[in-house]
Amino acid sequence: MPRVLLIEDDPSVREGVALGLRRRGHEVSAAETGEAGLALTASFRPELVLLDLMLPGINGVQVCRRIRENSQVPIIMLTARGDDFDIVVGLEAGADDYIVKPARTEVIEARIKAVLRRLADPAGRPGSEVHGELAIDRAGLTVARNGERLPLAPSELKLLLHLSASPEQVFSRQQLLEYVWEHSYHADARLVDACVRRLRTKIEDPAAGPRYIQTVRGFGYRFGPL
Repeated sequence: MPRVLLIEDDPSVREGVALGLRRRGHEVSAAETGEAGLALTASFRPELVLLDLMLPGINGVQVCRRIRENSQVPIIMLTARGDDFDIVVGLEAGADDYIVKPARTEVIEARIKAVLRRLADPAGRPGSEVHGELAIDRAGLTVARNGERLPLAPSELKLLLHLSASPEQVFSRQQLLEYVWEHSYHADARLVDACVRRLRTKIEDPAAGPRYIQTVRGFGYRFGPL
């Protein structure tokens, strides 16, 4: 079972989630502040991070950005109901998914498994391919642009692998949501849009506009390149 770093300032939530995950076999290290959580990312070396957005001191969005500077460990945000703006900001900062509190341990465990499956079942294995400036190694789960390896978060990588496996095919947001995130409801289309925006900053030339991931207005996305 993956090692989980839980960063949550509410003692009851922190203790309840940690206890539930430990009972399911996870090794869990918990922190109540962003500063303490960042310190544990180096010493504990988590395989997944559960990150509360509303933290004292350094908030969850700042923690997410700091983690993403050095690591592509999967990050699931914990957020209160109605924090739509904060959810979008957190996704833009590099989070892979989110869970609305309060949530049962079974729900949290299911989301953890879903995030980790994204790397275990990449689209179109095996093989390597080149698309313009992009080199995609499906077997090695790496992507390079002009020879430089790109640091892609799990959701970004699986989204790119899925789109590039079927060039020119148009995928709706709902199709991508169900495949990449294993979400079955429409309300989370923002997960797809936020991930596309993050991915474009890494694989596209900002001066030239989107080349590889093209928006099909009113429907979804497809993989080019033009």
